[in-house]
Amino acid sequence: MLVERLFLSPSRGEAQRECRQIEVLAGQGMVGDRHFAKAEWAGQQLTLVEAEEIERFCAHTGRTNDLAITRRNIVTRGIRLNKLVGRQFRLGNCLLLGIETCEPCRTLGQRLANEALSAPEVVKYWVGRGGLRANVLTSGQLACGDALMLVEAGEGAA
Repeated sequence: MLVERLFLSPSRGEAQRECRQIEVLAGQGMVGDRHFAKAEWAGQQLTLVEAEEIERFCAHTGRTNDLAITRRNIVTRGIRLNKLVGRQFRLGNCLLLGIETCEPCRTLGQRLANEALSAPEVVKYWVGRGGLRANVLTSGQLACGDALMLVEAGEGAA
């Protein structure tokens, strides 16, 4: 259960920047990301997606593996992210809270549509596989290779 890749999206529509390490601030998200310090919806601070789901999608549609295609911030490997909804977990030295599943939107459907799948079919494919929205509870650094560890009840931010 680890962080495979990290991405920042400096502004809407701009290409993502892959990072080896990023700074996150409690209650604000990833420094340098377009959603930093915004509170328009719960779980806006970070988005995570499973590398295995991206690879499965790429194989299904005949694409070359591209772990950036979903435009999520953090690509993980070895954990079912849907199980983290409502749970605290650690990435690196940061405490995070899983808020809700990150379901696909029309924009994702349009961006990933091709001859194999229409935009609505892409959205349908990603339902339940789109990842996780999370909030940052403690500030720190995240890096590729960091372990993801569940926090047991009562452990909290101590």
